Amino acid sequence: MSAFDAIGRRLLFGLDPETAHGLSIAALRCGLPVAARPRADERLRVDLCGLSFPNPLGMAAGYDKNAEVPDGLLGLGFGFAEVGTVTPLAQPGNPKPRIFRLTEDEAVINRLGFNNEGHDAAEKRLAARKGRSGIVGVNIGANKDSADRIADYERGVMSFAALASYLTVNISSPNTPGLRNMQAREQLGELLSRVMAARANAGAQPPVFLKIAPDLAEAELEDIAAEVTERDVDGVIVSNTTISRPPLKSAALAGETGGLSGKVLFERSTIVLAKMRKLLGPKRAIVGVGGVNSAESALEKIRAGADLVQLYTSMIYAGPALPGRIVSGMSDAVGKAGIKSVRELRDQSLDQWAAKAL
Repeated sequence: MSAFDAIGRRLLFGLDPETAHGLSIAALRCGLPVAARPRADERLRVDLCGLSFPNPLGMAAGYDKNAEVPDGLLGLGFGFAEVGTVTPLAQPGNPKPRIFRLTEDEAVINRLGFNNEGHDAAEKRLAARKGRSGIVGVNIGANKDSADRIADYERGVMSFAALASYLTVNISSPNTPGLRNMQAREQLGELLSRVMAARANAGAQPPVFLKIAPDLAEAELEDIAAEVTERDVDGVIVSNTTISRPPLKSAALAGETGGLSGKVLFERSTIVLAKMRKLLGPKRAIVGVGGVNSAESALEKIRAGADLVQLYTSMIYAGPALPGRIVSGMSDAVGKAGIKSVRELRDQSLDQWAAKAL
């Protein structure tokens, strides 16, 4: 970490997490030079689902909930940025405090609950950037008190199909009561059927990804893979935060309810990723998320079966220069390996990761 990043972290960590988050959004919105963009490297380009990603590292959903700074994020060196989760109607989310830094573990527990300004606000911002370069996905969700949550996802498809590079159907947040139940096969089949029908009727046809939880049993992963294949969903994002609590150094906060993210999620999320790759086969897109904090951890996700990777929590601890460092490190690793494309690394560790128990 640079001295600049270390000073910035000290200042931000003196504030409560949501205030610090708001300041970081404001800095990107104002175009402050918070980090340098890494050098482009054609060996890192990934062509997937009709999109050409300049590198495989993306910003996960949850940071830019209201589509305020996707271009600022791309300017940090990310190959793509995912905004949201966005729900049809604005909602405040769960009561505060709802974000907890587990500093010793480089982890976070959050129980935000899809706090966002709603479709209209995000739609206006994304419409204003239409025509600009850069891959920007939109993560769609359902309102907490919705009478028909599947209809909320249909509305998300119709609202953002023409504005999003891809759409992510998020049914894996642990902070909206009952949402994860939609991962069960019968509900999932109906959801995906209606989402894909909505996309067919939307005019534009962006790829659709399904974001799943890491807290799934093997049989549940098999059901999800079967429905994704049957409904011809373009890909899967593995994974969201976990409700499990592996051994943590920050014991005083371990009992807080919510989803845990950060370094401690790497192992389980990567096992789930590899098992999903085995179930889906080599052609379906998979995005690996959970515990990515370095070039090596990003590359290991790819070796375990991911086409692309995303991060969020690690940037809280390492600062805005992290994506540039990771992308540069990936370039160095590809060069040392003597390969023409980062894609050649995919699945190299698949069997080892898929054989591990959940």
